Amino acid sequence: MELRAIVSAICDQADDFLAGVTKRDEARAGIAEWLTMNHPKLAPADKKAVIDQTMRILDHEGFFEAEAGGPGEDAGDFTAAEE
Repeated sequence: MELRAIVSAICDQADDFLAGVTKRDEARAGIAEWLTMNHPKLAPADKKAVIDQTMRILDHEGFFEAEAGGPGEDAGDFTAAEE
């Protein structure tokens, strides 16, 4: 089984199955669940490697920064708000 292909599949689907996730520990849990559902016979060491590599890619792509008003998301300009 090609681990790179699994990592790629997870990253391609991350916007869908990790929608609303802003914390890295929640993302790790979501990825682990995805692996359990889609690759239940994956060895624990391989599962860890896939999760670690997926998290590195998501971090590099700014997946977590764009959530919850982080960089990359316009939270709005309230300096000229009307009362």
